[in-house]
Amino acid sequence: MAGGQERILRGRIKSMQATKKITRAMELIAGSRIVKAQQRVASAVPYSELITEVVKDLAAAGGSSDSPLLTGRDEIKRTCYVVMSSDRGLCGGYNAGVQRATEGEVKADVESGKDYIIVTVGRKAEGYFKFREYQMGNSFTGFSDQPSYDDARQIGEYVVDLYAKGEVDSVELVYNRFITAGSQEVVLRPLVPLSAETVAGGDGKAGSDDGTGGDFEFEPDPLTILDTLLPRYVEARVYAALLNAAASEHAFRQRAMKSATDNAEELIKNLSIVMNRARQDSITQEIMEIVGGAAALEGDGLDATYMDLGDDVLFAAAGGMPVADAQTQPTSAATATATIDPDDQN
Repeated sequence: MAGGQERILRGRIKSMQATKKITRAMELIAGSRIVKAQQRVASAVPYSELITEVVKDLAAAGGSSDSPLLTGRDEIKRTCYVVMSSDRGLCGGYNAGVQRATEGEVKADVESGKDYIIVTVGRKAEGYFKFREYQMGNSFTGFSDQPSYDDARQIGEYVVDLYAKGEVDSVELVYNRFITAGSQEVVLRPLVPLSAETVAGGDGKAGSDDGTGGDFEFEPDPLTILDTLLPRYVEARVYAALLNAAASEHAFRQRAMKSATDNAEELIKNLSIVMNRARQDSITQEIMEIVGGAAALEGDGLDATYMDLGDDVLFAAAGGMPVADAQTQPTSAATATATIDPDDQN
């Protein structure tokens, strides 16, 4: 019984050692990807800042009068939530955070009598909300850990089209914002329409009351440029959110895999202690069995020396009588056959 338990424990230890190798490798890979993802986030900041300044200048120059992306609805009846999750698991609570935040917003909308639609980015969010039968829009998958600008363009064009057609009254992004490798937070950011704070300010105002002498001259007119630039601005914001989500995913995965590796080491240590105890019990049991068998032999009092039992207790192989009788009987028989009665001769 102890030997069987030892084999089972040895198999579990080997299994945990293999798991530890996998989690350790995934931890190192995620750690190396965090650096690259963080660099991509930093490199996208200048473009986002410059395009924001240009949008402010265009809005200040009078280009915001008829822009549909700048003109909000009088009443918000339906909201589109763009939820950014991962395509793969093993990343701790990364997906659970954005899913809970989205569910909270949807619940608040339903309680207030508003409608909603969920656009998912990543397979985890898609499976989560489809299984719970939420109202779903398009799903975008396959690029959560390494997004490109083309992926952001597809998402931006889709949500802008929903807003332009009047199917939704606002679009909001739900994602994990990357702060540092050890700190990320779930944020909810409005995307469409652009808020007044986003386009406030700018240096494109006219320099005098008659509308002349502005700091900038636009060709063609600011409204045409703004209508062309606003979709690019939306794409830039979506791209920045995707990069933050990717960096956060790698950070969550690194922490999760480090925790799994530490747990595997602790479990291997505990199983080794239990296995050693089982092996010690097995050895102790075998020793006790040997000692007990030797003691049993000594207790029976058997004498293994040979004794001379004498000829009287030996039996003949044929007749089963004492050997002495068997030796004398043939002689008596011979005598009997040699004595002949005189009458028998006639």
